[in-house]
Amino acid sequence: MTETRIWTSDETERKETTATARTEPTDHEHEREHEHGCPECGGSLVADEEHGETACQDCGLIVEENEVDRGPEWRAFDAAERDEKARVGSPTTKMMHDKGLSTTIDWQDKDAYGNSLSSRQREKMQRLRTWNRRFQTQNHQERNLRQALGEIDRMASALGLPENVRETASVIYRRALEDDLLPGRSIEGIATSSLYAAARQVGVPRTIDEVARVSRVDEDEFKRAYRYVVRELNLEVAPADPVSYVTRFASELDVSGEAERLARELLQAAKNKGVHSGRNPVGLAAAAVYAAPLLTNEEVTQKQVGEVADISEVTIRNRYKELLDAYEADGGAVPA
Repeated sequence: MTETRIWTSDETERKETTATARTEPTDHEHEREHEHGCPECGGSLVADEEHGETACQDCGLIVEENEVDRGPEWRAFDAAERDEKARVGSPTTKMMHDKGLSTTIDWQDKDAYGNSLSSRQREKMQRLRTWNRRFQTQNHQERNLRQALGEIDRMASALGLPENVRETASVIYRRALEDDLLPGRSIEGIATSSLYAAARQVGVPRTIDEVARVSRVDEDEFKRAYRYVVRELNLEVAPADPVSYVTRFASELDVSGEAERLARELLQAAKNKGVHSGRNPVGLAAAAVYAAPLLTNEEVTQKQVGEVADISEVTIRNRYKELLDAYEADGGAVPA
């Protein structure tokens, strides 16, 4: 006699649930399916993080939606706000010998609440700082790099150079160190040369006299080291454009925007007529900044311009006449 089993409603429901669970694909099966492309046409899938969707690039099928947003839960509208809200460390940089990956111990002997440390704790923190410095530089190359990058940062701050110039100068110095260009030359000389070359490459040049004033080496050593670094590293340093000095000179002399625009036109006319060839770009820029205010009825003396540009008044007078002649020959109107 065959036994017939009668299923209860609860058992039937459990059986159906188990069968449904077995037929529905798991998350891992979904991922494996997505790896092979679109389930409809086999096209490539593209993740749209803004809308939280994964769609087919060919047929437009939405394969996944309501995906988890793994980005930050906050918004920032400028770099300062982004740095303030971010909960990670600062990015790596070439401006530090260890690329910013080491620990920094504050020099202030205070705890997290601003309270002064006891004498025993101060001694302990001083020992920690000493060992921290020793661990940061394991060999002579790292000590060399640390000293040089600190020197580059000091000179760049004195010259008012932006961060991209400092970064470029750090890369140039690292290349010089890797190519073994330092034996027989001072660290300060190569560091000064790297900063001067970086300023020229980035397009915010400083005059040789300005750089030499903030350097710890004399001008002749600085020039020799600069020529050596440029030659050995095959740096592409274009001749300085006189126009790149105009904004800074005009700002320090507090001339009008009209005069600054006219100074640029004078230099452009000099380029069109070939007057700039073989001339000191600083002298041409100084002469243009001197001539333009005179043409716009502003009072600027040769002495004031010479002090700002560090150029003699004789040079300004000579370049001044050449600029006016070139401007007039190029079609500009020079008042009598």
